[in-house]
Amino acid sequence: MNVLVINAGSSSLKYQLLNPDTQEILAKGLCERIGIDGKFTYKPTGKTAVKAADVAMPTHSEAIQTVLNALVDKDNGVIASMKEIDAVGHRVVHGGEKFAKSVLITDEVMATIEECNPLAPLHNPANIIGIRACQQLMPGTPMVAVFDTAFHQTMPPVAYTYALPYEYYEQDKVRRYGFHGTSHKYVSQRAAAMLGKPIEELKLISCHLGNGSSITAIDGGKSVDTSMGFTPLAGLPMGTRAGDLDAGILQYLMNKHGMNIDEMLNVLNKKSGVEGISAISSDFRDLESAEAEGNQRAELALRVFDYSVKKYIGAYAAAMGGVDAVIFTAGVGENGPETRESACAGLEFLGIKIDPEKDKVRGKEMDVSADDAKVRVLVIPTNEELMIAMDTAAIVKG
Repeated sequence: MNVLVINAGSSSLKYQLLNPDTQEILAKGLCERIGIDGKFTYKPTGKTAVKAADVAMPTHSEAIQTVLNALVDKDNGVIASMKEIDAVGHRVVHGGEKFAKSVLITDEVMATIEECNPLAPLHNPANIIGIRACQQLMPGTPMVAVFDTAFHQTMPPVAYTYALPYEYYEQDKVRRYGFHGTSHKYVSQRAAAMLGKPIEELKLISCHLGNGSSITAIDGGKSVDTSMGFTPLAGLPMGTRAGDLDAGILQYLMNKHGMNIDEMLNVLNKKSGVEGISAISSDFRDLESAEAEGNQRAELALRVFDYSVKKYIGAYAAAMGGVDAVIFTAGVGENGPETRESACAGLEFLGIKIDPEKDKVRGKEMDVSADDAKVRVLVIPTNEELMIAMDTAAIVKG
């Protein structure tokens, strides 16, 4: 079975054609600068790659048509015809409280996704455009929506309720939703396989650390708490996002610097995090290089991040009454031995202990715990596209 996975942004579209049964990737790539000048990247397995070619893409429909044309191209394609695409899996950022799992897309589902637009105004409208473009070009192909928020719908009210007047939740749906759900779900399933135990018996803490970062407490395979909140701005400090802070700071800075709320949120979303502290970069590799050269602000930015990760690990171990394994995934989690060691240092009292030799690994599955550690520390590369394809296949097969 071949599944086309689509992740549509406002001016970009990532795609991957893969077989979820064999986990074989047939082709993947990216459409960029949609509505501007159009750049197309196509990487077919075992054939000639196309990098950032100029292709006119006034809308997402032309972008998806370009993808489909490449996939069935007689010389460089990977399938003989469109009939070999059995289903399409769409990443949708926000499903609100309406969707606790992936669903087959119908007119009713589309209307409900649109109702969630106010909760993710930058992402959901773009996701919807991607779905509509595919429906137009592939009218007979089943489509599935896979939500970033769905995995976290198992959180209990004690974890998702904010201490605001309750009518804001009842009327305006203000609560913790959490994100990166597809990634947390995938790595928790891989962790259970690596540990050789049923996921129902495990308490896991999943650390998805990258330019956007979140940590999730997973008890028996279900999310019971997560660090991101109503929006992806909450929790850990990130590449350019502030993470958790005292809301009173907003009023103080807005009054002092004459900012309106949009300007303030722009600072919190795009000028804060490790880039804000370091004034160097949002890229952790740049900060590690600067730290090695003695830059104290780069060092401070990295330590603030590591300290926040450590606090969440401790908090979630307490919330679940124990932990069997801590998972590190995503760009920094998979490729940052320094981050992993710094975040876990001092947690020996919980049974968490890293072996520095094993921890030199980057980007591949590995148990990096010390032999005598009671809690396993696992490096697991995330694969959101595969998880989307697996969910899509399961729903289409029924």
